[in-house]
Amino acid sequence: MTSLPSPATALSADEARRIVLRAQGFLGAPDRRSGVRGVLRHLGSVQLDTISVLARSHELVPYARLGAVGRDTVEEAYWTQTHAFEYWSHAACILPIEEWPHFAFRRRAYRTRPHWHHDLPAGAYDQVIKQLRAEGPLTATELGGAKNKGEWWDWSESKIAVERALMHGEVVCTERRSWKRVYDLAERAVPDPLLHDDLDDAECLRRLVRQAGEALGVGTRADIADYHRLKGEQFDAVVADSGLVPVTVQGWDKPAWADPKALETTPRGRHRTTLLSPFDSLIWERARTERIFGFTHRLEAYVPKPKRIHGYFAMPLLAGGRLLGRVDPAREGSTLVARQVSLDSPKAVAPMAQALLEAASWVGCDSVRVERMNRPELTADLVRALT
Repeated sequence: MTSLPSPATALSADEARRIVLRAQGFLGAPDRRSGVRGVLRHLGSVQLDTISVLARSHELVPYARLGAVGRDTVEEAYWTQTHAFEYWSHAACILPIEEWPHFAFRRRAYRTRPHWHHDLPAGAYDQVIKQLRAEGPLTATELGGAKNKGEWWDWSESKIAVERALMHGEVVCTERRSWKRVYDLAERAVPDPLLHDDLDDAECLRRLVRQAGEALGVGTRADIADYHRLKGEQFDAVVADSGLVPVTVQGWDKPAWADPKALETTPRGRHRTTLLSPFDSLIWERARTERIFGFTHRLEAYVPKPKRIHGYFAMPLLAGGRLLGRVDPAREGSTLVARQVSLDSPKAVAPMAQALLEAASWVGCDSVRVERMNRPELTADLVRALT
């Protein structure tokens, strides 16, 4: 592992937390002029997920930073005029189109990897490319069907072929339409100056490590590598040349690195009060979230219902630069339903009410109903604050 040079900048735990919040767009005035595209460019990666409660996660991420930006505006900002593409980063993510060259290392790796358990008849791959060239952009259904008649993982030949072409970089996912991927040829969808795999692996990795460090503000080896799902040894190979600087953080038992620009000025400004998607990059990594905020975050959507503590899609509450609780929301007509509210203290009542009312307005609800709270004695206070 890369050793930490000495001397290194020493940060208090509070300084590190504020650097992280500013880097992630939650401290200081939001950049409304750059809007959703600015959020995407700065974060470098916005995770997609199938779950939709108040909205899908990729909509919740800019909302949490910018406020009530229109949901159609969010989609248009991502997908029009070749501003973004979908690929494998932290998970399936929306990425700024400018980052296309820097994922060449991953495309090359996929091209040399065995093709799992998906066998593909001769000619099927070429047929998909030919059809996209003639008719694209198309969904898997329009290419001939996404599935066979078996279980959910039983992809059709055309789906296997187009997904393989996506991973190899010959095909690009240019948008989601009714949650279906829309595929097009890279030669048509990626601007000419970016359409190349000319960068070697080291240059790709240096850029992604630097970008992750800028988006996180400060992080450990595991934090920064996890941002784009890099291996620890890939981080080690390039961090010294990435432009990030070594730091120590009070209470962190591992070496850390920071964006040098983040260290130039003291983070100041207004704290955002908002609900966070469980897939927000501020809280991607559980150990990091616990280390910075003293808050244990776990998505319980895939936990059996009787074993859930906070709910199916519990959204953490960010207020005053702290994570103060969470709520599992739902919608019933024009009512936002807080199915389970978990608050750490009475001080969280007012910000939770503010966040719920703002979220309700954003998704077109005109009232909020509270069903359960971890602290029943605070229920009346929260209900009052919501009226």
